Amino acid sequence: MPRKVWLLVIGMIINVTGSSFLWPFNTIYIHNHLGKSLSVAGMALMINSLAGIIGNIAGGIMFDKLGGYKSILSGIIITLFSIVGLVFFHGWPLYVLWLALIGLGSGVVFPSMYAMIGAVWPEGGRRAFNAMYVGQNVGVALGSAFGGLVASYRIDYIFLANLALYFVFFVIVFIGFKNMQVTIKKKAEMQKEKKVWKLTPFFRALLVMCCAYAICWFAYVQWQGTIASHMQDLKISLRSYSLLWTVNGALIVLAQPLISAIIRKLNRSLKQQIIIGTIIFMVSFTVVAQAEQFELFMTGMVILTIGEMFVWPAVPTIANNLAPQGREGFYQGVVNSAATGGRMFGPWAGGLIVDAFNIEVLFMAILAMLMISIVAASIYDRKLKAKETIEQKIAA
Repeated sequence: MPRKVWLLVIGMIINVTGSSFLWPFNTIYIHNHLGKSLSVAGMALMINSLAGIIGNIAGGIMFDKLGGYKSILSGIIITLFSIVGLVFFHGWPLYVLWLALIGLGSGVVFPSMYAMIGAVWPEGGRRAFNAMYVGQNVGVALGSAFGGLVASYRIDYIFLANLALYFVFFVIVFIGFKNMQVTIKKKAEMQKEKKVWKLTPFFRALLVMCCAYAICWFAYVQWQGTIASHMQDLKISLRSYSLLWTVNGALIVLAQPLISAIIRKLNRSLKQQIIIGTIIFMVSFTVVAQAEQFELFMTGMVILTIGEMFVWPAVPTIANNLAPQGREGFYQGVVNSAATGGRMFGPWAGGLIVDAFNIEVLFMAILAMLMISIVAASIYDRKLKAKETIEQKIAA
């Protein structure tokens, strides 16, 4: 890869390593150290995700108007300011304000980074974005591993560690990204088509698939919320909990070639790939529902990670295949919104169920929802005309 791409990937690793010091422990800190209920903790994370959506939109607009350097720098400055606040004032309710601002700043950074890598290495195609995806997961593995180590000494030290990493990220961007030339698209090219808001069969199919996708994310984020707190109640250490995410990130990086080979060998359509992945999710939650020792939680996480590698890359690919020419970005935006919606409501709704009933009821609800997800994934393309042709196109 070109040197500029390596610099962007290293920047992404530092960025995600820094944020991974914080996000696995938000629910634990709010519930166990600030004394708030799980539903309140979930609401705080929902505000963080909502601010992230606003940041994503703002970051995309800023990239188009100002270029990648200024937009990424702006997002980092917002995040740095918020983390400084978090270091000195991490009580309630200021914690929620800092979380919201961190969501906003990070939201600005991520689309700008992805747009930047596409702009500086257009000939790289999928390889460029795959490098960023791998970089993200390296960051998750490193951040959650070291975050657990830091939190095991004193949990509020994770705020200092997060600040140190983000400062390093700021320096890398300030010095290294300054001379990256990014050609910003001219307005004339963007104005070619009239934007027609019509519920076409293809868009309807996308919405059904997005329902399945959002449900999978709803289930997945319980590991960062209710399951994290449940493990604390079982006296499983923070270091052990963070090890789960280290294994998750490491598996994604190391096992990707093996999973890709298995998917090729199975030779299934993308629809079948998603259904298989969702069934693997169900197996994971069935294991975790019985877990009282760390070993079973680790088994559940390994199974969940395999399911993730089946589902997460397949949905954006389906969106790309369904999208009419010139609407690829909009369709990908809908997919991202579905994922964010699942991440946004998951911790809050999961916490509400546990507060009102118990963790066993939540696991039953998740399994029922994943069944609905499988049905939605099975029927999403049922009403498309010339279904056989489209299936061939999607399977390709």
